[in-house]
Amino acid sequence: MTDIADPDPMMTVPSGVFWMGAEDHYPEEGPVRPVEVDAFRIDRHPVTNRQFARFVAATGYVTVAERPLDPADYPGVGADRLVPGALVFRAPRGGASARNVGDWWVYVPDAQWRRPEAATTVFAGRLDHPVTCVAHEDAAAYAAWAGKRLPTEAEWERAARGGIEKATYAWGNEMAPGGKRMANIWMGEFPHRDRRPKGHLTTRVGSFPSNGYGLVDMIGNVWEWTSDWYRTDCHTRPASSCCLAPDDSYDPEQPHIRIPRRVLKGGSFLCAPNYCARYRPAARQAQMVDTASVHIGFRCAVDANS
Repeated sequence: MTDIADPDPMMTVPSGVFWMGAEDHYPEEGPVRPVEVDAFRIDRHPVTNRQFARFVAATGYVTVAERPLDPADYPGVGADRLVPGALVFRAPRGGASARNVGDWWVYVPDAQWRRPEAATTVFAGRLDHPVTCVAHEDAAAYAAWAGKRLPTEAEWERAARGGIEKATYAWGNEMAPGGKRMANIWMGEFPHRDRRPKGHLTTRVGSFPSNGYGLVDMIGNVWEWTSDWYRTDCHTRPASSCCLAPDDSYDPEQPHIRIPRRVLKGGSFLCAPNYCARYRPAARQAQMVDTASVHIGFRCAVDANS
């Protein structure tokens, strides 16, 4: 377990070319290609509830999940459903299909970073867990307050790899080397059976080994926001999203929803071998920028000379 006495530990990731992506899991991850990244520093662990609470206390910031919803952003949705809240995971009962995400995702009014399940407060034993129920805007606001920024997708993946080239996982090619559990991911058959100890599904940051750059929780625990707009044809685009526009990230399968999407990285405590094998550095997922969920957090970065 890492020492988190320093409230803002950051580690340096050297400049260089690394092999980004994968070709044996999901098509949007490939092809494997060389990407050059300048040196940067990145938070050793995801931003915690303790750190986010200091930000809110200092600024009075109100997160997206706490604000009233604008009906213009959600055409066709009844006013009675437009209440502040966040997406909460609830294990389904009975024989719910693992293909139907509606069986375990529930939009819960009043769920927010202080009470991710709209019930138990994070101030009761979870201050050193990753903050969750933060939308992209919230993560960017915290980063700006801290004098930092969100990492690009390429920076994040280089950091997660810890200097190990083309490995499946952040620690090598074996899921559990020597039978050792390396990250907080789902244990058992998702979404019905989880063999982890009962209680909160996030874990204290640093509960699992660090990678080659001294970073913890790059894989599992919570998905992490990056600054990149999401595209499936990432290999034809620059390593940075600077040349993309928000419109480029709309979901083509949902043309009626005009909410841009950013790239999430790292997987979460809900990723399972039988369902979502995204507990890998190359894994990437699109997420609408207004989404606040119990399995999404973030960490910050700065340029190496900052």
